[in-house]
Amino acid sequence: MSALENFKHAETFANMALSEKLEATGYVILLGMGITFIALIGIWAVTALMSKTIQSIEKKSEITKVNGNIANVKVSEAANMPVISQVDKTDDLELVAVITAAVAAAMNTSVANIHVSSIKRNSNNTPTWGIAGRSELMNSRA
Repeated sequence: MSALENFKHAETFANMALSEKLEATGYVILLGMGITFIALIGIWAVTALMSKTIQSIEKKSEITKVNGNIANVKVSEAANMPVISQVDKTDDLELVAVITAAVAAAMNTSVANIHVSSIKRNSNNTPTWGIAGRSELMNSRA
């Protein structure tokens, strides 16, 4: 019988010499560590494959977004300078009107009482759950 087969029965394991016990224990350790190492390599490979797949999908979506934005900007053939179409200007005015109306509604006042001088995008990378937590905390202090 091999050393690993003696692990099956407690009686045979008790009768083994110390060197045989150490040999069998070494086999078990190497087998366990080997299986774990192979499993970790498999998990790493799957993770790397998923990462590359997601990156390729994101690149395709970025290309689609860029192509969509290029369709909105007309290029003057004479000067090769971008010309913003009238549609973009009206979209900006509508955006200002919507933001002004939202601010007026939040402040419980009339739109006539609010003067918007500029609108700038805030680069806030806080996740939604963080914003909700802050809002809940601030509301509980009142």
